[in-house]
Amino acid sequence: MRLGLLAALIVAVMAPVTAMAAAKAPTVDADSRKAGMAAAPAIVQAAGVSCQVSDARLAGKSPPDKKTGSLGATVYEVACGSTGIGFLIQAPATGAPTIFSCLVANYPADMGTPPNPCILPDNQNLKGGIAALATKAKVPCAPDKVRGIGQTATNTVIEMSCPSGSGYIVLAAAPLDLTKDATSMNCLAYDAANSNVKCMLSQPAQRVAVADKIASQAQPNCTVKDRRFVGLLTDGTEGYEFACNDGKGYIVKVNSQGAVAETLDCAKLSGSSCTLTDTRAATAEQAGLYTKLAKNAGSNCTVSRYAIFPAQGDKEVVELVCSDGNGAIGMFPATGKGAVLDCGHALIAGYRCTLGKADLEGLTADLKKLDKKDCTVSSTGSPLKAPDGSIRLEVACADGLPGYMMTFADPTAPAKEATGCAFVGTCVLPTNKKKG
Repeated sequence: MRLGLLAALIVAVMAPVTAMAAAKAPTVDADSRKAGMAAAPAIVQAAGVSCQVSDARLAGKSPPDKKTGSLGATVYEVACGSTGIGFLIQAPATGAPTIFSCLVANYPADMGTPPNPCILPDNQNLKGGIAALATKAKVPCAPDKVRGIGQTATNTVIEMSCPSGSGYIVLAAAPLDLTKDATSMNCLAYDAANSNVKCMLSQPAQRVAVADKIASQAQPNCTVKDRRFVGLLTDGTEGYEFACNDGKGYIVKVNSQGAVAETLDCAKLSGSSCTLTDTRAATAEQAGLYTKLAKNAGSNCTVSRYAIFPAQGDKEVVELVCSDGNGAIGMFPATGKGAVLDCGHALIAGYRCTLGKADLEGLTADLKKLDKKDCTVSSTGSPLKAPDGSIRLEVACADGLPGYMMTFADPTAPAKEATGCAFVGTCVLPTNKKKG
C-alpha cells in the first residue's frame, strides 16, 4: 500500500497549516483558494476522477530535489460537495498526478499521523460520504468509527466499525469513487487470517461476542459454548457456527442486513461443515429421531445413515439407510404421521435412492397384487407423467422376459394398473423392447 507516499504528502499539506493548530477550525485564505480553484478542476477532469469540484485550495509545494531528480510537485486539496469525499492531489511538474482520498488522509491507519490534512469545510465532515460508502459496500450498520488503512493501485482500503462492536474492511475504488462498486468483509475473517490488513477499531473478543446475539435470534434454546466465524458463503450470506452446551450445533447464515437468513442443524450437514460440534453424537441422535418418525409412519426401518433433501414447505424429506442396508425416502411433515417410501415408490414421488441398496420389492409386490406373479422387478426406467396426472413407471423383470408399464395415482399407494410391454409401444429398457 502506498502509505509512505501518503505520509510525505500529508507532511507537505500540513506544513502551511501548523501555525493554525491552536485555532478551533482551520481557515483557508483567499489566495490559496483562488489558486486552487484555478488549477484543480482541470487536474481532476484530466485524471478522470468522479468529483464535481465545489471547493479547492493550493495546499503546499515541494521544491526540486537534486538527489532524486524530482522537479518538485504542487499539492491541492479538492472538495466534492457536502455529500461527497474530497481528495488530496499531488501534481508533479511532469507526469500523472497522485490522488488520495481525504477519508484515508483524515482518518489515518497510523494514529500518530497529524490529523486533518484536508481542511476545506466540505471535507471536515465526511459523514454523508461515509454513509454512502457503507451502503454501497453493504456494511450492515451506520458506522460509528472509521479508519483509512491505505491505498493500492486499484483499491482504497478502509476499516469501519459498528456500534455493536462488529467491524468490516471495505474495499473501494482507487481513487475513491462513490459511484463505483465497493465490497466489505467481516473483520472476523481478517482476525482468522495471516494478513497484513488488520482491524483495530475494536478488539477481536468484542467482534466474536456480537455473534452470541445472532445465536440467541437463531436458536433461543442454545446456550453457546463455543463459536466461530465460518466466512462468506456462496449464496452471499455470512456463516457462523455455534456449539451449544447440550451438545448440539448450528450453522447460522446472516444476510447483508445483519438478519438471520437460515439456520442449519449440524446433525443434518454432511462433511466437515461443523468443526466445533461432536457431529458423530449429534448424527446418532438425529438417526434415532428418524427411526422414531419412520416407525410412526408404519415402517420398520432402523436408520443408520441419512441425507437431507431440500425442504418442501413444512415437510422434511430425508433419504434413509436402514440397518439392513436398504434405502428408503422419509417424508415427514411438521405435524402428522408422514410416510416412508421404498426406493421403487420413491421414484414416483420424484426421489431416487443413492445411499443405500435400491430395494424394488415393493414394486414386485404391486405386480403380484395385479396378478402379474411371474415378474421380480430388477430395474426401472424414468417415471413419466400422463395427461390425466397419473405417473407411469417402466419396470424390467429379473428373468429377462418383457416387463411392464405400471401406472400409479399416488406414490404412497400400490400401482393401479400394469400393462405388458409387449402391448405398449413406449417401453425402452433393453429386455422390454419388441424384438424385430
